[in-house]
Amino acid sequence: MKRLLITGYSGFVGNHLAELLQGNYHVNLLGRKPSNLGNFFNHNLDSTSTYADALENVDVVVHCAARVHVMDDKATDPLNEFRAINTHGTLNLAKQAVQAGVKRFIFLSSIKVNGEGTTNQNPYTALDTPRPEDPYGISKAEAEQQLLTLGKETGMEIVIIRPPLVYGEGVKSNFGSLMRFVGKGFPLPFRAIKCNKRSLVSVYNLADLIKVCIECPKAANQILLVSDDNDLSTAEMVSLMAKVQSRKNLALPVPVWFFKLAGKLINKNDIIDRLTGSLQLDITHTKNSLDWKPPFSVEHGFTLAAKNFKKLTNGF
Repeated sequence: MKRLLITGYSGFVGNHLAELLQGNYHVNLLGRKPSNLGNFFNHNLDSTSTYADALENVDVVVHCAARVHVMDDKATDPLNEFRAINTHGTLNLAKQAVQAGVKRFIFLSSIKVNGEGTTNQNPYTALDTPRPEDPYGISKAEAEQQLLTLGKETGMEIVIIRPPLVYGEGVKSNFGSLMRFVGKGFPLPFRAIKCNKRSLVSVYNLADLIKVCIECPKAANQILLVSDDNDLSTAEMVSLMAKVQSRKNLALPVPVWFFKLAGKLINKNDIIDRLTGSLQLDITHTKNSLDWKPPFSVEHGFTLAAKNFKKLTNGF
């Protein structure tokens, strides 16, 4: 039975992954919060910590831990803060993984390495030149390049996975807020935003792909984009959120030009672009390379994402 090390196991993706893999592998967990999902090792992710105990006899590292993207970052130097963990901390762990004899290092990156959107463009592919725009995306892109270089120099297999927005049971962020508002029956002004397309990935499809990457020889040294392979407009997303919560879709048909005008007036064009623009991933390379396709539907993921909000409705 293979031995794995999972970082970021207390986060949204890492927790679902650890639950999926429990019992099928010897699982070590690297972090600061004890868990019954594997053997716990209390370490920070940074450029100076040592991980020899957690890496002993490990075959595959699944690196989910990161300083995550936030909308209103208050750090004085955000890029330096992201680099400290996402770039320098990742490389420190990877170098020690080489020394420990780890065969494969799976890095959970981000589609932000490709860029911020595909409005009036073709969907992103794994072969695109990286064009990150924000500190989070830049730190992830730098980590990818350094990992690939380390892999070439040492022979450790590198697997890079770039997901878009990840959702499922327990999700928070903007997706969770939108699901909650729809569940409460608020008439949101999104019915007319139907010409954009957004790629999403449920945590169940993402965890399944990671599991495949642990075992599949063809995953070695690949850059893999992942999604549910069923892109939705904002209007379609709200409609499906209403459906899985047995609510009427009360979305109002406010025209897209109004959102764009409002974005200019309040200097929030980036937020409006995420709401009305497109961000699509072409996962053909992932499907063909690994003979894999997302096993779960978008409706399956939305249904499970809605579970917590139904429980919390009375307390909203």
